[in-house]
Amino acid sequence: MSRSSRRTVAGGVVCLAFALNACTAGGSSPPDSVGAIDPTASHAPTTIVVWGAFTGREAAVVQSSLDRLHDDIPWLTAKYVPGKNDDDIARAIASGQPPGVVMAQSPDNVAKYCDSGAWRDLGPYIDASGLDMGATFPESVLSYTGYQGSQCSLPLLTDDYGLYYNKKLLSQQGFAGPPKTISELTDMAKQLTQRDSDGTIHVAGFISTNEQMYETAHLYNGVNWGTQWYNADGTSAVATDPQWQQLLQWDKSLTDWYGYDNIVRFFAPYKAHEWDAGNAFEQGKVAMLLDGEWRGAFIDADKSSVDYGTAPFPVPDDRADTYGVGEIGGTVAGIPRDASDADVAWLVLSYLTTDTKTLNTLAEQLQNVPTTVHSLKTTTLNDEPKFRPFMDIFENAQSRYKQLTPTGQADVDLFAQFVTDWEKGKVPDLQKGLQDVADQIDQLATLG
Repeated sequence: MSRSSRRTVAGGVVCLAFALNACTAGGSSPPDSVGAIDPTASHAPTTIVVWGAFTGREAAVVQSSLDRLHDDIPWLTAKYVPGKNDDDIARAIASGQPPGVVMAQSPDNVAKYCDSGAWRDLGPYIDASGLDMGATFPESVLSYTGYQGSQCSLPLLTDDYGLYYNKKLLSQQGFAGPPKTISELTDMAKQLTQRDSDGTIHVAGFISTNEQMYETAHLYNGVNWGTQWYNADGTSAVATDPQWQQLLQWDKSLTDWYGYDNIVRFFAPYKAHEWDAGNAFEQGKVAMLLDGEWRGAFIDADKSSVDYGTAPFPVPDDRADTYGVGEIGGTVAGIPRDASDADVAWLVLSYLTTDTKTLNTLAEQLQNVPTTVHSLKTTTLNDEPKFRPFMDIFENAQSRYKQLTPTGQADVDLFAQFVTDWEKGKVPDLQKGLQDVADQIDQLATLG
């Protein structure tokens, strides 16, 4: 698998929380001041290890970019270690022997990293290097890279989520283009679905079920519905924001139309193939799919023959004027608390996150949205018709990530389990169920 799922099992959340708390309690404090290293001056040969989730083809792209840094600074070598997720990073930090630079595949735990001190506050490095944050990065990516004054990470490319649609399947049913509203999506999903009288699905129009279609879990961050995770006082809003009920009622209705068990049987042959040619969309078995901007690179790499288009994901009918919005939020990178040679690690981190040539090379080869003001203007991705919708989603002023708190990903995981129970028919009273989830999220915040 080339990318780690942003969702983890409950045990992973416990491990992450334990590791970060252990780091805070037992780790040594970072130095009070840092020095700006002149990369052109003589320096002892130094190797900085970089951890991230990218594997396979994508890992090779990352390492190639790090090799170019060595060409520019011969005494500095950066070695990329693939397949490392948040739990791996947390355990390394707790051990007191973390790598020099770490990449998290999503921002979910940024507030936890900043609040616990597991990732260093980069403020001293930013000041020492003269990096102008406001001029360098769009506010949209800065919004998910720090917490309450601690800038413990920098954005390293970003993801946003839109609709992939099979042009042939849509055309066969007389559809000239993709849906823009949820009612249009629902109607098209039903007309595009091919199944037997016993419910066996051969082609699915669109599946909203949380655990049964790759990146569909991102629907339940609620951005397209305009949902809020937290109230102004910091308490959970999942039981009080009516948009949550609207989202979940729609999901349950579509899931029931298919039949949850029918969806599970249909998806079983494709579930393990998100990152290879066995992908259900690439196989023509799914007409429409919520997915990230990177999917096009995998379709090309797999030499899939699917004729597809891309567009923003539909919005509720009563929010039709917000069409074009989407969830944004991708890889963040930082320096662990006890990293050795942290000043040198900053050279690697700042190179990866601010150098225009590096960002554009990574973005164009990985098919990710670049994350500096200048790289956004200069990338060739602006001229690619199938990628342009994702650039537009990113540039939409209402596109965002969910609100972050020091509970990290635990709120997402609690809600995801609730959504699955709801889809399976295990939640008799939706409002009561949402209130129970809200209470659990608030309890997490109280426990710290």
